[in-house]
Amino acid sequence: MESILLLVILVVLILLGAPVGFTLILIPVVYILITDAAPMILIPSQMFSAIDAVPLTAIPFFMLTGELMTSATITDRLVQLSQRLIGRMRGSMAQANVLVSMFFAGMNGSVVADTATVGSLMVPAMKKAGYPPAFAAAITAVSSTIGGIIPPSIMMIVLANAGGISVGALFAGGIIPGLMIGAVLMLINYFIAKRHHFERSEEPFSLRALAVSAYRSSFALLIPIVLVGSVVFGIAGVVEAGALTATIALFVGLFIYRTITWDNCKSAFIRAFRNSAMVFIIIAASGPFSWLLTSLGAISDLEQWLLGYADNRLMFILVLVLFICLLGMVMDSAANIIVVGPVLVDVMVKAGYPDVQAALVVVVGFLIGSVTPPVGVAFFTAGAIANVRLEKVAVAMLPYLIALFVLLFILIVVPQFTLYLPQVLGFVK
Repeated sequence: MESILLLVILVVLILLGAPVGFTLILIPVVYILITDAAPMILIPSQMFSAIDAVPLTAIPFFMLTGELMTSATITDRLVQLSQRLIGRMRGSMAQANVLVSMFFAGMNGSVVADTATVGSLMVPAMKKAGYPPAFAAAITAVSSTIGGIIPPSIMMIVLANAGGISVGALFAGGIIPGLMIGAVLMLINYFIAKRHHFERSEEPFSLRALAVSAYRSSFALLIPIVLVGSVVFGIAGVVEAGALTATIALFVGLFIYRTITWDNCKSAFIRAFRNSAMVFIIIAASGPFSWLLTSLGAISDLEQWLLGYADNRLMFILVLVLFICLLGMVMDSAANIIVVGPVLVDVMVKAGYPDVQAALVVVVGFLIGSVTPPVGVAFFTAGAIANVRLEKVAVAMLPYLIALFVLLFILIVVPQFTLYLPQVLGFVK
């Protein structure tokens, strides 16, 4: 009963706009003050333990890579390349929006960064081309989920660290689901664009123009190749790969494209480390909150409840997806993955699923939650960029969200979508 009350308080405070990290720390502090259940020194001790892991130091490098890309106008080149790839397809700007998110995902690993960066470029252009603002915001928000699935992924690093899973295995396993999500979103775009007679590019598809855009973007595309390749093939650890790609992004912006100044560089560093601090505060705050849930028996109760459906595979999957969906609707995706993610991975492993598949299902599910009303941060960000009422964005997102949750169900039922590449690369036997 106590654990349910604490979870309700957590959800209510988050819905009222309280910072997630502050809320996660406040609840165990107040609980200890009232009950004297443990010495107060336990709070900073648990906070330190939560962030005392080498792989987490890769997060600032991924944040910095994304900021340097934006400052160096690399994203503009990716937009042009995406438009050249699409050609005169109906709804070409909506399709390019998804493609840019897929390119950007391979360089940054953050849903929020994807939404803010791609949205600031694509949403105004889509509105000018005649797209409804709510639709422009919806496709921008939904496609940003790819930013946390196609490697590198900050949430994969966090969950891999908590669950003792190989980061390289999760990176390899996230490639096919990320591409599948992109393909599904583009398919839905096609039918919606055809139904509403959305624009199509005036320029026909041209191999020469595509080759020129690919050449102009070649150094930018080198970043995800180096990052993912070095981690997946065991050439470098995730921290070293993050540092390397941030260095490449800085070098490309300063000396090759020459579109970034030292002032831009300083601003990029400040934004990257500020955003990294926000993530680390949430991770650290999850330590005492997770301790509290464990001490109250909430973690074991959740495991037993979910495992009660394990004998019926279909029922287990339905309950799991529904639980992830409902939790994603009321809690921040980062808090979900940090606090509840390891529990769900452990439950799926006990139910007979490989740990890599389980971790990827949890990451994909909670990242879908990042665009699900009413709490989804990407949902809010895209709505603010488009300057449109959030309820209109929610309605426009419905077909995409339904498709994404169906895809999540498929990832659970068909393990090869998440396990094929890790098996080929030797991460999973």
